[in-house]
Amino acid sequence: MTDAEESNLALVRSYLAALEAGTVGEDLIQFFTPDAVQVELPNLLNPKGGESDLPTILVRSKQGQKLLSTQRYEIRSEIVQGSRVAVEALWTGTLGLALGELAAGSTMRAYFAVFFEFSYGRIRSQRNYDCFEPWQPQPNGTTQVNQSFRHLKAA
Repeated sequence: MTDAEESNLALVRSYLAALEAGTVGEDLIQFFTPDAVQVELPNLLNPKGGESDLPTILVRSKQGQKLLSTQRYEIRSEIVQGSRVAVEALWTGTLGLALGELAAGSTMRAYFAVFFEFSYGRIRSQRNYDCFEPWQPQPNGTTQVNQSFRHLKAA
Protein backbone atom coordinates (compact mmCIF):
# COMPACT_ATOMS: atom_id res chain seq x y z
CA MET A 1 0.00 0.00 0.00
CA THR A 2 1.37 3.45 -0.88
CA ASP A 3 1.75 6.24 1.66
CA ALA A 4 -1.19 8.08 0.08
CA GLU A 5 -3.38 4.97 0.32
CA GLU A 6 -2.38 4.47 3.97
CA SER A 7 -3.21 8.11 4.66
CA ASN A 8 -6.61 7.86 2.94
CA LEU A 9 -7.52 4.74 4.92
CA ALA A 10 -6.40 6.37 8.17
CA LEU A 11 -8.57 9.41 7.39
CA VAL A 12 -11.64 7.22 6.82
CA ARG A 13 -11.03 5.43 10.12
CA SER A 14 -10.59 8.79 11.89
CA TYR A 15 -13.75 10.15 10.26
CA LEU A 16 -15.86 7.20 11.41
CA ALA A 17 -14.34 7.44 14.90
CA ALA A 18 -15.20 11.15 14.98
CA LEU A 19 -18.81 10.39 14.03
CA GLU A 20 -18.96 7.78 16.80
CA ALA A 21 -17.59 10.34 19.27
CA GLY A 22 -20.35 12.79 18.37
CA THR A 23 -18.26 15.20 16.29
CA VAL A 24 -20.56 17.39 14.20
CA GLY A 25 -20.76 20.57 12.16
CA GLU A 26 -17.66 22.64 11.52
CA ASP A 27 -15.51 20.11 13.39
CA LEU A 28 -16.01 17.71 10.46
CA ILE A 29 -14.59 20.12 7.85
CA GLN A 30 -11.10 18.69 8.38
CA PHE A 31 -12.15 15.46 6.65
CA PHE A 32 -13.59 16.98 3.44
CA THR A 33 -12.60 19.01 0.41
CA PRO A 34 -14.60 22.25 0.00
CA ASP A 35 -16.47 20.76 -2.99
CA ALA A 36 -17.24 17.45 -1.24
CA VAL A 37 -20.46 15.63 -2.01
CA GLN A 38 -22.21 12.85 -0.11
CA VAL A 39 -24.69 10.58 -1.89
CA GLU A 40 -27.08 8.44 0.13
CA LEU A 41 -28.73 5.78 -1.99
CA PRO A 42 -32.41 4.95 -1.27
CA ASN A 43 -32.94 2.92 1.88
CA LEU A 44 -35.49 2.11 4.58
CA LEU A 45 -34.85 5.35 6.48
CA ASN A 46 -34.51 7.59 3.41
CA PRO A 47 -36.56 5.98 0.60
CA LYS A 48 -35.71 8.66 -1.97
CA GLY A 49 -32.03 8.86 -1.10
CA GLY A 50 -30.32 12.20 -1.48
CA GLU A 51 -27.24 14.20 -2.31
CA SER A 52 -25.55 16.70 0.00
CA ASP A 53 -22.86 19.32 -0.53
CA LEU A 54 -20.45 20.17 2.30
CA PRO A 55 -22.66 22.76 4.05
CA THR A 56 -25.56 20.28 3.98
CA ILE A 57 -23.33 17.45 5.27
CA LEU A 58 -22.43 19.63 8.26
CA VAL A 59 -26.07 20.56 8.97
CA ARG A 60 -27.20 16.94 8.64
CA SER A 61 -24.51 15.85 11.10
CA LYS A 62 -26.04 18.18 13.70
CA GLN A 63 -29.52 16.81 12.96
CA GLY A 64 -28.20 13.27 13.36
CA GLN A 65 -26.64 14.14 16.71
CA LYS A 66 -30.02 15.38 17.95
CA LEU A 67 -31.72 12.16 16.82
CA LEU A 68 -29.12 9.65 18.05
CA SER A 69 -27.78 9.30 21.57
CA THR A 70 -25.00 6.99 20.33
CA GLN A 71 -23.79 5.43 17.11
CA ARG A 72 -21.10 2.89 16.33
CA TYR A 73 -19.37 1.74 13.16
CA GLU A 74 -17.95 -1.78 13.33
CA ILE A 75 -15.72 -2.06 10.29
CA ARG A 76 -16.03 -5.49 8.67
CA SER A 77 -13.75 -4.93 5.68
CA GLU A 78 -11.73 -2.24 3.94
CA ILE A 79 -10.42 -1.98 0.39
CA VAL A 80 -8.02 0.70 -0.79
CA GLN A 81 -7.19 1.41 -4.43
CA GLY A 82 -5.37 4.59 -5.29
CA SER A 83 -7.58 7.53 -4.34
CA ARG A 84 -10.50 5.28 -3.37
CA VAL A 85 -11.42 3.58 -0.12
CA ALA A 86 -14.37 1.22 0.35
CA VAL A 87 -15.61 0.23 3.79
CA GLU A 88 -18.14 -2.39 4.80
CA ALA A 89 -19.46 -1.74 8.31
CA LEU A 90 -22.15 -2.73 10.74
CA TRP A 91 -23.72 0.49 12.02
CA THR A 92 -25.65 0.59 15.28
CA GLY A 93 -27.50 3.67 16.44
CA THR A 94 -29.49 4.28 19.62
CA LEU A 95 -32.29 6.80 19.30
CA GLY A 96 -32.15 9.75 21.65
CA LEU A 97 -35.56 10.88 20.39
CA ALA A 98 -38.58 9.01 19.10
CA LEU A 99 -38.55 8.36 15.35
CA GLY A 100 -41.98 7.56 13.95
CA GLU A 101 -43.22 4.57 15.93
CA LEU A 102 -39.78 3.91 17.42
CA ALA A 103 -39.34 5.10 21.00
CA ALA A 104 -36.29 6.92 22.30
CA GLY A 105 -33.79 4.28 23.41
CA SER A 106 -34.60 1.96 20.49
CA THR A 107 -31.62 0.54 18.62
CA MET A 108 -31.37 0.54 14.84
CA ARG A 109 -28.87 -1.53 12.84
CA ALA A 110 -27.72 -1.24 9.27
CA TYR A 111 -25.13 -2.82 7.03
CA PHE A 112 -23.21 -0.06 5.28
CA ALA A 113 -21.09 -0.12 2.18
CA VAL A 114 -19.43 3.28 1.91
CA PHE A 115 -17.28 4.33 -1.01
CA PHE A 116 -14.94 7.29 -0.57
CA GLU A 117 -12.98 9.16 -3.23
CA PHE A 118 -10.11 11.41 -2.17
CA SER A 119 -8.53 14.56 -3.51
CA TYR A 120 -5.51 16.20 -1.87
CA GLY A 121 -5.77 13.88 1.14
CA ARG A 122 -9.40 14.67 1.94
CA ILE A 123 -12.78 13.13 1.16
CA ARG A 124 -14.16 14.54 -2.09
CA SER A 125 -16.99 12.05 -2.52
CA GLN A 126 -18.85 9.65 -0.23
CA ARG A 127 -21.50 7.21 -1.46
CA ASN A 128 -23.51 5.28 1.12
CA TYR A 129 -25.42 2.08 0.48
CA ASP A 130 -27.25 1.66 3.81
CA CYS A 131 -29.20 -1.57 4.32
CA PHE A 132 -31.26 -1.18 7.49
CA GLU A 133 -32.64 -4.13 9.37
CA PRO A 134 -36.44 -3.90 9.50
CA TRP A 135 -37.66 -2.65 12.84
CA GLN A 136 -40.77 -3.43 14.80
CA PRO A 137 -41.50 -1.26 17.84
CA GLN A 138 -42.19 -3.23 21.00
CA PRO A 139 -44.48 -2.18 23.88
CA ASN A 140 -41.50 -1.81 26.24
CA GLY A 141 -39.85 0.76 23.96
CA THR A 142 -37.25 -1.59 22.52
CA THR A 143 -37.02 -2.56 18.89
CA GLN A 144 -37.18 -6.07 17.55
CA VAL A 145 -35.12 -6.39 14.40
CA ASN A 146 -35.06 -9.01 11.71
CA GLN A 147 -32.72 -11.79 12.83
CA SER A 148 -31.75 -12.95 9.34
CA PHE A 149 -28.36 -11.20 9.40
CA ARG A 150 -27.25 -12.29 12.87
CA HIS A 151 -24.91 -14.92 11.42
CA LEU A 152 -22.57 -12.25 10.01
CA LYS A 153 -19.39 -11.86 12.02
CA ALA A 154 -16.64 -9.29 11.98
CA ALA A 155 -13.75 -10.10 9.68
